[in-house]
Formats: sequence, C-alpha cells, structure tokens
Amino acid sequence: MNTTPATLPTRPVADPALRHRVADAALTVQGPDGRPLAAARVTVRQLRHRFLFGCIGFDFIEHASGAGAEGSSSFFGRSAPADQVEDLAEAWFELFNFATLPFYWGEFEPVRGRPATERLMRTARWFTERGALVKGHPLTWHTATADWLLELPEAEVLRAQLERIRREVTGFAGVIDVWDVVNEAVIMPDYDKYDNGITRLARSMGRLGLLREVFAQAREANPSATLMLNDFNLSPAYERLVEECLEAGIGIDALGLQSHMHKGYWGEERTLEVLERFSRFGLPLHFTENTLVSGELMPAHVGDLNDHQVPSWPSTEEGEQRQADEVARHYRTLLSHPSVQAVNYWGLSDAGAWLGAPVGLVRADGTRKPSYDALHGLVKGEWWLAPTTLTTDADGRVDVSGFLGDYEVAGPGGSAGFALEAAGAQQVAVRLG
Repeated sequence: MNTTPATLPTRPVADPALRHRVADAALTVQGPDGRPLAAARVTVRQLRHRFLFGCIGFDFIEHASGAGAEGSSSFFGRSAPADQVEDLAEAWFELFNFATLPFYWGEFEPVRGRPATERLMRTARWFTERGALVKGHPLTWHTATADWLLELPEAEVLRAQLERIRREVTGFAGVIDVWDVVNEAVIMPDYDKYDNGITRLARSMGRLGLLREVFAQAREANPSATLMLNDFNLSPAYERLVEECLEAGIGIDALGLQSHMHKGYWGEERTLEVLERFSRFGLPLHFTENTLVSGELMPAHVGDLNDHQVPSWPSTEEGEQRQADEVARHYRTLLSHPSVQAVNYWGLSDAGAWLGAPVGLVRADGTRKPSYDALHGLVKGEWWLAPTTLTTDADGRVDVSGFLGDYEVAGPGGSAGFALEAAGAQQVAVRLG
C-alpha cells in the first residue's frame, strides 16, 4: 500500500511572491466513526478565498431591494440595465466575494428622518446570502452629504452625524460589519467647492477632534466591526493624519487607499512604494477604489478628476488589451504585499461608471472585456484550487497546498468543510459526515 500522501498540483503555489498567502496542510480524512480513511478516494475543492476580492454593488440595488422600494431612483444614477442584470450578477459572483454598498448621506437620507434603511438592508442581505462580505461606504464625508445639515448649528450637525452612525452601524450589525467611517479626511476642513455641514464641523472641531468622535461612536455601536479610514490623498499628509489618530488612541482597524488610475496605471514601483509607506503602521491595507481605463487616458494636467467632463469616453480595442495587462499586473503586485487584505474594483460595468469613464471589466452592452477574463484567470484560475481527486495514504492523509480560504473534502461517508487559515505548514483533520 502507498504510504506517501497524494499531493495536489502545485499551480496555486507557483508564484514565490505569494507564498505568504498559501498554506501547506497535511489533511487527515476521517470517516463518520472518527477513524482515518486509508487508501480512500477523496475529492478536495476550494469554496472561497480568504482574501477579499471586492467590487462595488451599486448596480444591483434596484434588483436586490425590489423595484420601487422607498423610491425608484438609483443611487448615484447607477442601476444595471434590466436586460443585463442576471448576467452581470453572475459575472459579479463568479469573481468577487466582497461588496461595497453606498451610504452617501445625501442619497441615503435626503429628507431628515427618512433613510433608505430597508432598501440597503435588502441589498446587503442579497449579497450575504450569496456568500459575500459587505462594507458600508461611507459614514462621514463632506461630499454627497445631506443638504439639510446646512440648516443646523454646528452642535446639532455633530449630534446628527453621531446619531446617523449609531443608527446605521447598530441597525446593520451582523449584515454589514465593515465600514468606511471617514472618507477623505485629509482635505475635509479645506474643501471649498461648495458649502457643507461636515466641512464646517471639521473646521470648528479640527480633523482629529471629529475623527475621535465618529470612530468612538462607531465602536460603541458595534464593538466587533472593522472600522476604516479611507482616502485618495496618499501623500505624507495622510501618513501624518494616521500617525496623529493612532497616537490619540483612535480605534482604526484598517487603512483604505484609493487608486483611481484614470490618468494611467501607476506601475509596480509606485504601487509598492505606497504599500511600504502605509504598511509601517501595522494595520491591514484595503485598496478600496481601483480603476483602470480601457480607452483614452485622462490628460495628466487634470487636477481634480471630477473636473474632466467629456461628452463620451469610449472603450477601445487597444485600450482593452492594455487594461487587461494592467489589471493583472496591479492585482499581482497588491497580493505580493502581506499587508494587503482587500482589493475593491470600482465598477463592474462601464454602464453608469464614475465620470463616464470606460473603467469597467464589462462593456456597457454587457459583454465581458479581456480585463474580466484576465482577473478571473487569476482569482479562479491561477490562485484557485480546482476540484481534485486523490487517494489517502495508510494514515488517511493527503497533502493540500492552496491559497488561504475555505475548502471541502468529499469521500466515503460524506463530506466536510475545512479552512486553510494561516500560511505555511499545518495539520488539519476532518470527519466526513
């Protein structure tokens, strides 16, 4: 009898730069009676990644929550075309396991006391019931905030902001337990494009004073939640703000780093430089807002990306090939750094994309771009363990090497799930039933 455990193919561990995301497990398979199954044919398959491969879920709110629920308008004008929604949902869940949903205050509660809670709750549950983790974005932001705050004195603005956080974080607990508590705090006190209640508050309280209050309220509302600080400004100013927050004892659980690359791909060197600067804080890093263009690039001289307004911004064949290459390179680079816990792409489809840019992995007509196939080839190909049938040794063991995540083994007597939770060698025992 063969006493050497069968070994799975080495494809999931071929890239040495990703060894920190791979476990090598000696898996002992037991029958329903608890005895090791010797010389048994078993099939091991991966169920999900531990790494968070994310995408916004804005397009599915109308579909998931029910048409006409609490009003018929879509958040930020985004809604998957009715004739595409099923195909887009299939494309989403084939690739992603982490959804970001919009809680922009001005859209979520345009009239004070009438929030779209049920609408977002139905949507969040639609994602969680299909196995996705959900993040709410954002709780505190000077842009897209509620206009009615301008009618209130600053003390009342703060009270309303804290009440909103308590309401959302408490009410969605168990369904949404990851939150961008504050978005773009670096420029918040200096924002001058238009007047808003949150910038007024940041000026009077100071950035640190405001962040202390809102993070404390979010923590009290859900002590087990993952609370994030998110920003597009990746300059030393953001680093200083993080340092100040941590020195003040503000409970930040993860840092959000935006990378809207409408002007062109950053490249590996710049991406790694950013990762090194922000990983020094010892917090998990989420690349929260990733975009790569499949058409003409935005001119380099544009300052605020919102200032670039064009009548149309088409995807091109050449641009789509470039985007596919850059998406693969970007994700490889991000996963190579052990501090990165999540990557969130900012839009599955070109339909309704921010600024009208062709940044989606799917064209506006619903067909998949080469970038979708390239990313799928990594997430569900190179970095995924396909169902593999093996024979256990005399001690009921097989060797399993795969990316961290959830797995299932099936054999005589039933099946059982197990997790690869930490990189490196480990011993795992499962009882079929």
